[in-house]
Amino acid sequence: MSKPDRSLRLKRRIYEIVFEADTPAGKLFDVVLIWSIILSVILVIVESVHEYSIEFQPLFTAGEWLFTVLFLLEYICRIYVVRKKTAYIFSFFGIIDLLSVLPTMVSLLIPGAQYLMVIRILRLLRVFRVFKLAGYIAEAEVLRKALIASSRKILVFLSTIAVLVVVIGAIMYVIEGPAHGFRDIPTSIYWAVVTLTTVGYGDISPQTGVGMFFASIVMVMGYAIIAVPTGIMTVELSNLDRKRSKPTTQVCHNCMREGHDYDAVFCKYCGGRINQD
Repeated sequence: MSKPDRSLRLKRRIYEIVFEADTPAGKLFDVVLIWSIILSVILVIVESVHEYSIEFQPLFTAGEWLFTVLFLLEYICRIYVVRKKTAYIFSFFGIIDLLSVLPTMVSLLIPGAQYLMVIRILRLLRVFRVFKLAGYIAEAEVLRKALIASSRKILVFLSTIAVLVVVIGAIMYVIEGPAHGFRDIPTSIYWAVVTLTTVGYGDISPQTGVGMFFASIVMVMGYAIIAVPTGIMTVELSNLDRKRSKPTTQVCHNCMREGHDYDAVFCKYCGGRINQD
């Protein structure tokens, strides 16, 4: 066997281990990776506790660089084995993988930037692939399609809410005024947002009878408004065809997308061949 053939087979083997979870080696790799992610996130969280940060700083620093080097090697390995490198680099997981190693580097210039390493927890989304929870992947795809289908309706709804809170804020400013904490219209708009969303911080509240009555109307409106986006999503979900075959964890070499059927030969997104053999 020639050297190029051995190199190609090695690349394909590494690709199966790193990008797919259908083989024992691939599953083991991802399980080890997931535990590394969990431990690195716990390390960052514990380091933020002032007492522990002072007492165990050398240990935290060593752990941060250990996990950073590990994830950097993994990132380089992924780029090395993929055919279309830009497809992985600019994919969702590609960007997350890069962001998971940058904070430690940036912390050399900006102290405290290492705490941004908690973004590594987003990499745990790979758990759906590792344990072959294909049903969850399919349901996530349904949610994604429903969000896309309802995006225009939700945008119109949010635009209406934006206009509404400006009007409510202006009215409340006229009713209460600076004497009762509503010192300007932007502050009144902030109150309108907090009240309409039923959050109710209580840092600003009406003092007059008219203001309390108007606030009561806004609170009741808030409960009605919350139900609108839920209804939009429910309608879109009910319109989608939920009869889907169980997907595999195989990743397309061309577009780096997964969720293909087990008997699929070509990618349903870009048309490229899935099985390069």
